[in-house]
Amino acid sequence: MARLRSPTHGGNVYAASRDLGRGVHNLIDFSASINPLGPSPRVWRAIADSRDLMAHYPDPDCWELRHTLATCWDRQPEEIAVGNGSTELIDVLPRALKIRHLLVAHPTFSEYAAAMERAGGRVSAVYAKRAEQYMQPIGDLCHVLDTRRPKSSAIDGVMLCNPNSPTGQACTVDEIRRLAEVTQRRGMWLLIDEAFCDYCSDRSFLPVAALWPRVVILRSVTKFYALPGLRVGYAVAKPAVIKALRRQMPPWSVNVMGQAAALAAVNDSSYVQKSVRFMDRERERVGIMLAALPGCLVTPTYANYFFLEIPRGWHVHDLSAKLRDEGLLIRDCSAVPGANSRLIRLAVRSQRENDFLLQALSKILREHRP
Repeated sequence: MARLRSPTHGGNVYAASRDLGRGVHNLIDFSASINPLGPSPRVWRAIADSRDLMAHYPDPDCWELRHTLATCWDRQPEEIAVGNGSTELIDVLPRALKIRHLLVAHPTFSEYAAAMERAGGRVSAVYAKRAEQYMQPIGDLCHVLDTRRPKSSAIDGVMLCNPNSPTGQACTVDEIRRLAEVTQRRGMWLLIDEAFCDYCSDRSFLPVAALWPRVVILRSVTKFYALPGLRVGYAVAKPAVIKALRRQMPPWSVNVMGQAAALAAVNDSSYVQKSVRFMDRERERVGIMLAALPGCLVTPTYANYFFLEIPRGWHVHDLSAKLRDEGLLIRDCSAVPGANSRLIRLAVRSQRENDFLLQALSKILREHRP
């Protein structure tokens, strides 16, 4: 397998700030899909109340947060591992579970393949189809798993991003159950990244995942709870799996403020309801306006971002550069396997910011036709 290029991600406002000579606060970042409502008010109080703990090492067991999450999901604390963002957990999964050959569905998050490369493993892929609006190819995944030969190169793990990044498409629980049945029958691991599933809780496999011994669910506190700077994520699996994960993780990987903020955030049910209501409303509004842009195609989304194909004749690099000059950052998906040179990902931000982006997009596409 060819070596991967270093993965690029959204959210690097610091590089853009240096390049443009603008302060970070003078940029509007649509490349990172973070809750536009910002952190829960409880988070700020929790951080202030925990400032005296800065003189101590963090709790290496994340004991209080793990117990709270266990209560939320009707699981045991021993079934939860908390990490420095879900990305840390993605990194340790191949080594902890001894996965040597992972199957993914492109286009998807680049860190899955990058983690496998760091662990010395390999990746195979199926591809979501543009003609099917990049729907998750569950049927193709199951077909590959049922027919893969020879045994020496057998797939021993499957990664599913649900909702998928960057497409926003999401599987139903029944579709995931079908995939789980195939993987469990063949003794494979099924890893499900639900970093954005707070926006479509009816499509989460976590409530039923306890029935499956070789299923690992990943969740993020970064995205939905607007805490990307504090890096908190968690994995839910059987206790033996969690022990294997934690053996691969460094001590104190989640800092004091991260633990305090995450605990306050997940306990704020009113914030959760408000965030979901806002996103349901604003996502629909923005989707209608994006679809009205001449020559643009919008993929249906269950998350807080859009996968948008810009008109023929354009290249994402050109559009990205023009928007960047105006202080608007977007996620260039042209290098993502399974995508093309006209695909971008746009976060849903505040109504004012979304309107600003829509006006800029419309103007650029109208005045700078290739």
